Amino acid sequence: MNEGTQYYYNLTTGAVEEGPQSSMSDLMGPYASREEAQKALATAAKRNEKWDQDDASWEGEAD
Repeated sequence: MNEGTQYYYNLTTGAVEEGPQSSMSDLMGPYASREEAQKALATAAKRNEKWDQDDASWEGEAD
């Protein structure tokens, strides 16, 4: 991923940045494409849901 342009999702503005233009504390990424960066929040939500399900299964609380 170090080769080529990297994209970041700005949590404050909701904009995709080509290269880190803002404080890293405001950014998610890097992503390999603009499209991946645009989906950053949805991707994070899906991962969090999966991790919550995995935790519940581990703790014996699965549905």
